[in-house]
Amino acid sequence: MTSHSKTIISLDTTRKGSVLLVHLPPRLTVIEAVSFRKYFQTLVEDNTITKIILDFGKTTIIDSSGVGSLISNHKSAQTKNIKLIFWSVTSQVKLAFSLVGLEKIFNIEPNTEAIIPTANRKTEQRPPLTHPSVRSPMKRAIDIVGAIIGLMITGVLFVPIAIAIKLDSPGSILFSQIRCGWMGQRFRIWKFRSMVTDAEALKATITNQASGAFFKSDCDPRITRIGHFLRKTSLDEFPQFWNVLMGDMSLVGTRPATPDELEQYEIRNWQRFDVRPGITGEWQTNGRSKIRNFEDVIELDLRYQKNWSLVYDLKLIFKTIMVVFNKDSGAM
Repeated sequence: MTSHSKTIISLDTTRKGSVLLVHLPPRLTVIEAVSFRKYFQTLVEDNTITKIILDFGKTTIIDSSGVGSLISNHKSAQTKNIKLIFWSVTSQVKLAFSLVGLEKIFNIEPNTEAIIPTANRKTEQRPPLTHPSVRSPMKRAIDIVGAIIGLMITGVLFVPIAIAIKLDSPGSILFSQIRCGWMGQRFRIWKFRSMVTDAEALKATITNQASGAFFKSDCDPRITRIGHFLRKTSLDEFPQFWNVLMGDMSLVGTRPATPDELEQYEIRNWQRFDVRPGITGEWQTNGRSKIRNFEDVIELDLRYQKNWSLVYDLKLIFKTIMVVFNKDSGAM
């Protein structure tokens, strides 16, 4: 990590009294983000600094790790009562902020753009540079077709599943929860309810058998009788085809995280948000019920990003079908 630290430490900084101006690099991706986080920690430990200004005038490329580092640094500055100001936020970075709602949280000062002569002053509203799967029109087309077929099947199964859920326990048929998707953007995920209605309130009373930033418990008492069947067959996830159709998710991707898990993330863990979350993926087809370590989840998510192709997606979809019909498979 030494070379990474040098990259950030060598950034141009200007200090005037208790105010420090930091010029960020052209790229703020995982390499820069991890070392920038460490560098920022040294800044907030300086008790003579009361304000830090981050200048984004040269930053045109930012990914989910870059966003994660800024969220973490923002919290650190608040803890130390240091005012954190954002200057010269380019359209590319501003778009990334808007995906996660950070433009409402960060203190972005208007009219602070530096005047830099360029050959072409035209600006372009491009999505943040993350992973080619996000920009693939063919993958999106497959998602739309798959989602429509999935929703048709869901419509056929809805009535018997709804009756079974109602007869088994009181409460709603569908369950919704806020999850974090591409770039950490929050969305509402939909499932058939497989737990008691007050499951979220009871979560604190259940022993977490997993390590790291996710929750897992064998023999979870909150799961209903029909819920065990729905999870075993993955029928509980069929309403997520609506999320795929809306573009919040993909048929194949990473495991959708919860906001409380996000609070425990290291900067490098944010790389999993460079792709859209999926109904299935590496974690679904490689023993999701047996995974106990969050780092294993990260490894699977990064493996998917590394190996991604349209053919690889189709292979994972086929493998998912085989796993669902395997009597030894189980839900997470």
